Amino acid sequence: MSAHDCAAIGTPELLLAAFEQADDGVVIVDGARRIAHFNAGAERLWKCARADVLGQDASVLGLDCFRADRFAPFRDEVSLTRPDGSRIRATVSLSSVGSEPGHHVAFVRDVTEDAERRVRIGLLNAVSDQTNRAVIITDPELNIRYTNASFSSMFGYSCDEAQERRVTDLLAGRHTKIKALAKLRKRLMAGGESGEAEVLVYSKDGDEIWVSARIDAFRDRKGRVKHIFALLDDITESKQLRSLQQLIMGSLADEVPIAQIADRLCRRVEQIAPDVVCSLLHVDAGGKIHPLGGPSLPEDYSRALDGAVIGPDVGSCGSAAYYGKPVLAIDLATDPRWLPYNAMPLAIGLRACWSTPVKAKDGRVIATFAFYYRESRAPSRWHRRIVDACVSLAALAIERKEARAEIARLAYHDILTGLPNRAQLRHLIMSAIDSCQAGSHIALAFLDLDHFKDVNDTLGHAAGDELLVLLAQRLRAQLRPCDMLGRLGGDEFVILLPDHDAEAAASVAEGITQALASPLQLGAKQVQMSASIGISLYPDHATDIDTLMQQADAAMYKAKLAGRSTHRFFSADMSGLTEQRLELTAALRRAIAEDALNLRYQPQIRTVDGAIHGVEALSRWHDAVLGEVSPAKFIPLAEECGLIEQIGLWSIREACRQMVSWRRAGLNIPSVSVNLSPINFRDVHLATRLAAILAEHDLPPNALMLEITEGAFMQERAVALETMRAIRKLGVGLSLDDFGTGFSSLSRLAHLPIRELKIDRSFMRDIESDAGAMAIATAVVRVGQSLGMTVVAEGVETEAQRKVLAELGCDVVQGFLYAPALAPVAFERWLIDHCAEQARAILGRLAVAPSEPKSAKRST
Repeated sequence: MSAHDCAAIGTPELLLAAFEQADDGVVIVDGARRIAHFNAGAERLWKCARADVLGQDASVLGLDCFRADRFAPFRDEVSLTRPDGSRIRATVSLSSVGSEPGHHVAFVRDVTEDAERRVRIGLLNAVSDQTNRAVIITDPELNIRYTNASFSSMFGYSCDEAQERRVTDLLAGRHTKIKALAKLRKRLMAGGESGEAEVLVYSKDGDEIWVSARIDAFRDRKGRVKHIFALLDDITESKQLRSLQQLIMGSLADEVPIAQIADRLCRRVEQIAPDVVCSLLHVDAGGKIHPLGGPSLPEDYSRALDGAVIGPDVGSCGSAAYYGKPVLAIDLATDPRWLPYNAMPLAIGLRACWSTPVKAKDGRVIATFAFYYRESRAPSRWHRRIVDACVSLAALAIERKEARAEIARLAYHDILTGLPNRAQLRHLIMSAIDSCQAGSHIALAFLDLDHFKDVNDTLGHAAGDELLVLLAQRLRAQLRPCDMLGRLGGDEFVILLPDHDAEAAASVAEGITQALASPLQLGAKQVQMSASIGISLYPDHATDIDTLMQQADAAMYKAKLAGRSTHRFFSADMSGLTEQRLELTAALRRAIAEDALNLRYQPQIRTVDGAIHGVEALSRWHDAVLGEVSPAKFIPLAEECGLIEQIGLWSIREACRQMVSWRRAGLNIPSVSVNLSPINFRDVHLATRLAAILAEHDLPPNALMLEITEGAFMQERAVALETMRAIRKLGVGLSLDDFGTGFSSLSRLAHLPIRELKIDRSFMRDIESDAGAMAIATAVVRVGQSLGMTVVAEGVETEAQRKVLAELGCDVVQGFLYAPALAPVAFERWLIDHCAEQARAILGRLAVAPSEPKSAKRST
């Protein structure tokens, strides 16, 4: 630029020379808004030569401050569009210059990279503040340089409060493992890789927080640590509490004893809350305390607690159990509830106790879960979260223990009468034989009610059950306290008479016969009853339990053949299979050969709409000589003598034939259920035989349901399971009958190809008032629902029972409420009447329903 030009714009030459050397763009505009100076920096910034812009109006440079009518001092960061259309961020400083009026100089700097860096940093800060993980950046000495919003939320410290504080001073507490953190830092400083650690730290309020810390280092080009970066996850609930749940559920799945489960739970709690001593006490039905878990408590202290009765002033646990709410004793030395009991805990350094009741689903307090402290204090937020999780887990474990105890009781006792069942009777008989003195006798009597089926058929199963209960009471009244009475099942009872020879046993049998001569009162009806009794003697007739039972059974059949309501002793002519058993077996073989068996059909009704779900086919046998023979007698006999497979396949063929007949007649019955013996499932070709039968009758597989009991997979399990899977693959349904009465693991059920569960009719008795029966029915329904199975309840005889089952969500019911097992023709009449009744009910509901608007009907 010449001296003349310098004079023209009123700017000293030296200043212009300095402008020329500047890195920033320098533009001078005269009073007429023309560009008078455009330095090399401006050429680089605008990407154009000065010759192209000198003398032109300043607006060509794209700066708003040059477009104004009058220039004013200006300083800001702006967006600038260059002549080639590209955009940059620039800082602009505009001020007057020179001696000439109206001359202004603009200093312009390209800050695009700085602006982008600020945007990136802003985005990173925004992302950091949005994450739910706490972020900490420190210098190599662990002094905090940066924290995000989640850090403040997690620990309660603002950014300013955390700034320049040493991490260990800010977050470490009594139980923080500082050495582990120091070791990790040392490794990073030495050039090691990043690491992770689970650490107990403390918030501003003193609450314990378990965190998973991922720690890494930022290094310079020479590899030196400039900053240490930590990413913290709060795992207090997500991991530590979940580990408690996994511990308990795993222990339950492995069927670990309750004492071991309690011990494991307490030990795990003490790991994640190292400042507590944990205790779990069971509270029995009588309100007494029994230690279950407390590994850090002295054994003599736990023994002292055993058997203590809960009460309003019995320490923390006894009071919590009594009132059903948490109790905190912040100072055991002075708390009045602890004064009679505080010597032992104080002696071992325990100063406070917080106890929480553990409640069952029905609201009963079944345990207490307690935290002891070595200092006088209240529970922290973390402690409360642990206890919230543990009381639920403890309730689950203890209720499972109670349920298993109840299952064990049911496994050895008859659910209806409470008498020992078949399994328990064998044990009692064996014990009696083992303890029998030389020269003594034991009498074993089998008792079977006469014509019991008539009671069930005429008065219903509920009346039959009541009759059996009253019978058990009458029998018990005829026996000594040392005599044993049990129920085999159905209407069969066993009486064990220690120190009874033939004469004494006959006297007891005669007394029972006389006692049963008086009618029983069932509701408004009086029912006559009698029994046939068979007796065998140890050691006169046999010395082993199985033979004794067979002989008593054979003698009982002799009593029936002799006209019933009498007793018979086993005699030599009954040896082997016995004459009566041979006669019955021969008669059964003839019945099968001559097609003398028949099926009766009982409807199964859906609870949701009252429609028919299907029918169950039940085998019946009427013999010209023996009369009506109960399935409870001829089915076990068929299993013993090898006829059961024939009966099973006959039942399936006959049920399929009847289904085809009904469908051709226009009767819509979705499916038929047929009972099979476990022996049938030992046949590896059963699925093939089923396919042939279905094809023969042109029936789809889903029209057939096979009912099985747990016995089908308890023995020869591998073969039975393979057969069951083949049947399900075929499309035929499988129903688990009498579910809830067995003793197998529920975990096995999930792996069986079962489509339907049937609740045993024994649970229907007083289900609306019996909490035990209700609990079992509820459990079966819930199990079925969780596994996607249909749940069917048998033995439903009252509307109240049906209503309870419907409210539980039971899918299907069957029983005398709707119909007994009927012959085909009788069932057809019943079905027509049932459908007609349903139709009338629907019409009745429609008649009282409010009229729909015409528009609504048209849209429908």
